[in-house]
Amino acid sequence: MNSYLFTQNIEQINHQESISRLEEGTVLFFPRYFYTSIDPDLFSENILDGSRKNISYDIRTKRLGAYKKEVNGLNDKLLSMMHGYAEFAHQLIQSVLPSYVPHLQWGRTSFRPAQVEGRVSSKRKDDTRLHVDSFSASPVHGLRILRVFCNVNPDNEPRIWNLGEPFTDVLHRFGPKIASYSKIKAKVLKFVKATKTLRSPYDHYMLHLHDTMKLDDSYQANVNKIQIDFPAQSTWIVFTDHVSHAALSGQYLLEQTFYLPVDNMDNPDFSPLNQWKRIRPELQDTQVVL
Repeated sequence: MNSYLFTQNIEQINHQESISRLEEGTVLFFPRYFYTSIDPDLFSENILDGSRKNISYDIRTKRLGAYKKEVNGLNDKLLSMMHGYAEFAHQLIQSVLPSYVPHLQWGRTSFRPAQVEGRVSSKRKDDTRLHVDSFSASPVHGLRILRVFCNVNPDNEPRIWNLGEPFTDVLHRFGPKIASYSKIKAKVLKFVKATKTLRSPYDHYMLHLHDTMKLDDSYQANVNKIQIDFPAQSTWIVFTDHVSHAALSGQYLLEQTFYLPVDNMDNPDFSPLNQWKRIRPELQDTQVVL
């Protein structure tokens, strides 16, 4: 398709090229490989309870969130789909990136039934603006954020993304402008339960990078970017903490998050953590939490 994507047939996987391209910042794309076990009743925005734009699932606790619990039968239908998709995503990683599997940590599963286009939100929460992922409430302490997306739209509507400049360019542009980490502030955030664990220096810099990118109107308008239309019935894998991306439109998306320790990458030098270390000395002693 283009240099931003590495397109493959699931039956003819090149494992070494897949891992190399992924870690360099390419999206692994599977155009006719997708999850199918979805009850038709789930194709509706009305299943959301209004608290969030996504329905979440934690495979470790079997808990669902942000759906209308009062709707008869909805819990069971969602549980079946979300658990099934989590296993589908894990099996895909086993097929494409087998060396990662022993080291992966489970993150949340997400179903996104709402239309992206036209959604009103603050700039910081506006995912139609280019950004790299960082979670304000859930520090990752240097772990990589690996995500498996699947467009399950029943009406053949594509999921439209923009992909931006390489991470090294983003870091060169914004990294020096970000204020230094404060451990005192991090302790306050944990004390008031704004974060689930102590925000590390790495999480501080990644969160501020995320916010600075989104808040810069000139950058959003003028930076080089390319539009990618991910068709219905396709799946893609990407390190979203590394690849600058924005979701412009689309409806009905499944997503599974995994976390990977930097040292279990094929080439850890490509990680955001190790790139940050080159410009922020206080990150040199960062220990990735396993």
